[in-house]
Amino acid sequence: MAVTRGISELRKAGLEHRLMEYRCEAGGGTAERAADALGVEQERMFKSLVARAGDELVFALLPAGSELSLKKLAAAAGAKHAEMARPADAERATGYQVGGISPLGSRKRLRVFLDATATGFPRICLNAGGRGAIVEVGTDALVELTGARQVDLRQA
Repeated sequence: MAVTRGISELRKAGLEHRLMEYRCEAGGGTAERAADALGVEQERMFKSLVARAGDELVFALLPAGSELSLKKLAAAAGAKHAEMARPADAERATGYQVGGISPLGSRKRLRVFLDATATGFPRICLNAGGRGAIVEVGTDALVELTGARQVDLRQA
């Protein structure tokens, strides 16, 4: 597996982590497919979404199979509204391709909002910065490294 900026960031921070790889289809996979391919519970596999909350781009991390509530994200970010970022804007800000976006090693540091369900797990999985590259990391360590704010982000 090629070393991504996300993996480099974890190593530089000295954080314990486990790398996993799965065969990703052209154009990227989904968090659900990654969870199934790696035998990880979908509740512990978090997808990395980039959204625009007000005038800023932010990361929203939520479990595979869940839908993001843009209203809840806007409220958490202190914005009047939120919308999904255009793929080109997400790729430009993060330096990653859609299907491989990660808050780890992002080119531009964006605020991170982590769905509160993550607190139920000592370790969660998320994209490591490349299509088919997943990393399992301690939830508390991820929060500390990214400065993530834990909030309810899921659509009811």
